[in-house]
Amino acid sequence: MKLKLTISLMLIATIVVTACGSANTPQGQEPTADVAAIRTSAASTVVSQFTLTAAVFTPTPSLPRDTATPGATHTATGQPQVQVTNTLGTTVALCDSLEFVADVTVPDDTNMAPGQDFLKTWRVKNTGSCPWGEGYELVYAEYEDDMSGQPQPLTQVVQPGQEVEVSVQFTAPDQIGNYLSAWQMSNPAGVTFEDIIFVKIIVQ
Repeated sequence: MKLKLTISLMLIATIVVTACGSANTPQGQEPTADVAAIRTSAASTVVSQFTLTAAVFTPTPSLPRDTATPGATHTATGQPQVQVTNTLGTTVALCDSLEFVADVTVPDDTNMAPGQDFLKTWRVKNTGSCPWGEGYELVYAEYEDDMSGQPQPLTQVVQPGQEVEVSVQFTAPDQIGNYLSAWQMSNPAGVTFEDIIFVKIIVQ
């Protein structure tokens, strides 16, 4: 709107100046150089207005967006892997899971004396798509009481689909009562499996 008004005023000014110049100029003579200069100035002003307007309304290109969607990765066998972030903030592909098979020693509600040492062993199955080897270990799952548990290292590589016995050395609490301790397998990246295994004793 301002641009149209400016152009209109410039054209009116040009017409007025031209008319005045024509009135004061004898017939047959060309307009003076001053009138031509005014016309040139008016035209330059209009061009400048166009340039300024273009500068004001030139759209600023938006920054490119990262539209990449994390896709599911797959193992060599085509099984999907879940993407998780470990305690170090590193995203890794989690291809680890286990299934509880049986209590090998110390079944639930086993009676223990205060301060008694015992070894709890579970049989579990590797239901993931990655083999378990060096760096895989049981860790305390922060549930109730760790009973001074000391996990025993794996002594073999466990391939997907295989079963293995895993153990933790415990010491029963000194106080009489019921105790439960939960443990998880952890991979070398520090990512724990979702599955939890338990030991449950009665101190008396």
